[in-house]
Amino acid sequence: MELTSHSWLRNAGGVAGRPATARRAPSRLSRAVVLGALAAAATTSLASAASTGPTSAAPAAAGQLTQVVVRASAGHLQQAEATARRLGATLGRELRLIDAVAASVPANRLAALRAAPGVAEVSADTSVTLEGASYYDPSGDQNSLLALQQIVGTRALWNQWTGAGVDVALIDSGVAPVAGLADPGKIVNGPDLTPEAQNPATAHLDTYGHGTHMAGIIAGHDSGVTPAGNTNPTTFLGVAPDARIVNVKAADVHGVSDVSQVIAGIDWVVQHAHDNGMNIRVLNLSFGTDSSQPYTLDPLAYAAEQAWKHGIVTVVAAGNTGARSGRLTDPAIDPFVIAVGADDTNGTLTTADDSVAAFSSRGDETRGPDLVAPGAHVQSLRVPGSYIDGMYGATGRLGDRYFRGSGTSQAAAFVSGSAAQLVQEHPGYTPDQIKALLVGTASRLPAADPLAQGAGLINMSAASGPFDVTGKVQSFVASIGAGTLEAARGSRHLVLTDRTTGQSTQLTGETDVHGAPVSTGSLAATEQNGRGWSDGVSAPTRGGDDSGGSAPESSSWASSSWASAHFASGTWTAAGWSNANWTSSSWASSSWASSSWAASSWPSSSWASSSWASSSWASSSWADASWQSSSWG
Repeated sequence: MELTSHSWLRNAGGVAGRPATARRAPSRLSRAVVLGALAAAATTSLASAASTGPTSAAPAAAGQLTQVVVRASAGHLQQAEATARRLGATLGRELRLIDAVAASVPANRLAALRAAPGVAEVSADTSVTLEGASYYDPSGDQNSLLALQQIVGTRALWNQWTGAGVDVALIDSGVAPVAGLADPGKIVNGPDLTPEAQNPATAHLDTYGHGTHMAGIIAGHDSGVTPAGNTNPTTFLGVAPDARIVNVKAADVHGVSDVSQVIAGIDWVVQHAHDNGMNIRVLNLSFGTDSSQPYTLDPLAYAAEQAWKHGIVTVVAAGNTGARSGRLTDPAIDPFVIAVGADDTNGTLTTADDSVAAFSSRGDETRGPDLVAPGAHVQSLRVPGSYIDGMYGATGRLGDRYFRGSGTSQAAAFVSGSAAQLVQEHPGYTPDQIKALLVGTASRLPAADPLAQGAGLINMSAASGPFDVTGKVQSFVASIGAGTLEAARGSRHLVLTDRTTGQSTQLTGETDVHGAPVSTGSLAATEQNGRGWSDGVSAPTRGGDDSGGSAPESSSWASSSWASAHFASGTWTAAGWSNANWTSSSWASSSWASSSWAASSWPSSSWASSSWASSSWASSSWADASWQSSSWG
């Protein structure tokens, strides 16, 4: 989300020289699991859930202790705690959101603890200073959603167009029901395609912190607040505050995911877009890989294109590789979808000096971003106790409730919310026509790189005005999706480590995360027909009551609905996502780089280039440039 640890600090003051103020104000969180995480985090420090543990050293003297976080396999926290005590550890606070506990462990017992049954990971515990009593004033921040929405004109449309009746599918790291996303019916949970689905305490929830940040930008809405005419700067409202988020979780506590999981999520969205009162018309993919495969063959690009052709406006982060790669990330390489680059306001409310953020992927003369949207130093919702909160909270946190991040992830989320507004205004428009509206009315940035900005900065005041899209049909060469899953991964591979034997295996070739074979040709055929999933039921079972008699209430498909769901035979094998035994082994990132989750950075550092635990989704994965200091894709 944030590109560097320094750039966001330049603009952290206020609009027109007014510094942001700090004063005490309570934060509001809901749902027991999130409150539990906040309570655990609010003791003295947050643990950073680093993807690699402390380096082993020579045997330490008796009594020498090392501060660590012990993360348990799903459902095995008590076992891990008992083992740690037996090895002489003193336990501290629990971080139940990620099945972990802080501990002081004799340094010469670390190896034994890491190898113990029920222990998934032992990581260094880095303390950060909490800002639990601080208050963030968005009116003093030119990169708050309040300011950015005014710049591109979304707020002016709330008298009529708030995204009401439109569902936005978000394939990401889950969504936490923090304040702003906690109202009943605001979040509808689709499948959780991660190992965390097996633990009721983490299923569907955002243990990483990225998905909630995106959901807040798209459709955050504080309880009891009316968007139309709202002038209160302390309330939080996303771009389309009355849209609903359909949460498809594809990444775990470290942001780890595989192309097969993302394709599975897209296929589910297409097949179930209108089940039980849902109306999925927009799909947000703040994700991308560095695939060099042509989009016409690439199975990930094909899946995104099929969503488009099934009537879903598919918005994709362009990636956070800047000008280095000469190519957008996959699936932004597909010309049918909307590829979004990141605009940097450079700390002002005028667009005359705007630039395209240095991390934002430029593409080439054949395929570049379609347009840009705000993506630098963007304010959105924080998940207390999440991985990103622990790792980057010291620099990224804004008061109690918010976090700042930069990346094409955030820019894509901004456009997804805008698309929801336009779909509400023009429910009969095709995805091609919605794209024509957005691209055709974008404003050229005089000081920005012409190639990097595409058509220019999104301009919702113009997009909602008179603009003829009659006959607007894209005629690009269609993808056939018959390429390889391995090529779609690019350089991003997961490593499966058996915690009992210590043996590691890299996920490569034409297999999914369960090791089951995948035939991309057969998969493409079922995707074209919108039948990639074999659920065993015609529609998922709702976890709540009907709202108004038709829409799924409160957010959740019953966990049993998807526990045995699998891909149809002949495409994906019949291995169920939640049936697989994830507990005896765990996926780590061997090469998810910070460019994958399209957000180039989190406040002040960067995700390790060879792993998810410190990178981002946008280079090969999720499009976030930085979390005030790091980077998502």
